[in-house]
Amino acid sequence: MRWRSPSLPLLLLFACFLVPIVCKVTKPEFRICAYNLQRFNAMKASNYRVKHALIRILSRCDISLLQEVMDPEGKAIKALLAALNRETDRYENYHYKSVASKSLGTKPDNMQQYVFIYRTETVSVLSQHQYQKKQSFAREPFAVFFQSQKTAIKKFILVPLHTEPKQAVREVDRLYDVFTEVSKKWDNKNVMFLGDFHAGCAHMTKHDKKKIRLFQTKFSWLISDKVDTTVTEDTSCAYDRIVVHGEPFLKGIIPYSAKVFNFGKEFKLPRSKVMEVSDHFPVEVRLKSSALLLQATPLLILLSICMVVQSFVPSL
Repeated sequence: MRWRSPSLPLLLLFACFLVPIVCKVTKPEFRICAYNLQRFNAMKASNYRVKHALIRILSRCDISLLQEVMDPEGKAIKALLAALNRETDRYENYHYKSVASKSLGTKPDNMQQYVFIYRTETVSVLSQHQYQKKQSFAREPFAVFFQSQKTAIKKFILVPLHTEPKQAVREVDRLYDVFTEVSKKWDNKNVMFLGDFHAGCAHMTKHDKKKIRLFQTKFSWLISDKVDTTVTEDTSCAYDRIVVHGEPFLKGIIPYSAKVFNFGKEFKLPRSKVMEVSDHFPVEVRLKSSALLLQATPLLILLSICMVVQSFVPSL
């Protein structure tokens, strides 16, 4: 007597059981974050509450841009990395490294670094480039060329900028020159600008935007003018921004994923504790995954599993 194959409804039930498991396994999130840390130095890094909050924030991100880092000896970032890389069950098991610019600025008491902290399991650094035209910026952009096998866009360039408030319009406009230089250098136009641009309130008005090439060309501003990226109740300004060039890169971003991360609300911290970390909130955006199953709908996954199972079941 031959074995009778299960009915199609039974196979569908089996497949329905598998769909949530498959979707869960193949749904990685690649998150890029940017955070102005407001004079982050070794003393601030030694504050347990500040460091603990930062670890919770940074451990969410595959790449984190830190601005206003005042750490020429590297002690603060070293302490941050040691805390991120310690073995613990509290966070996912990733290993983090950093790449940093030199100290930049025009005043000896206000020299700052751009620092990228990234997960080595999900992304790697291909190259880095320090923009050299000092007359254009108070703190020249420090471009880093990244590669990831986890994202739909495999190679991309991140360019940070922390503007001088009174020069915000001029500096943001000159990011177009930076784009021209780095895209030519690495033959890649998947460029993202991110950081504290002071692109809001009195520092950048609607009239000012007519003077900025990044508003007139093929760039998409992912954080809108109406968003408040500041912590204090005295301000409501979209200072911190994320801007991407071109349609291909834009299509590689999860729609509407660019946002402010209000970690005070998320971690249930009072405003006073949030202010100990910074007077800014982080901003973030998520890139689409390279996983094919992530692009499929649950119905297509369901039908595919049914077809595979049926092919192995003997017919009557």
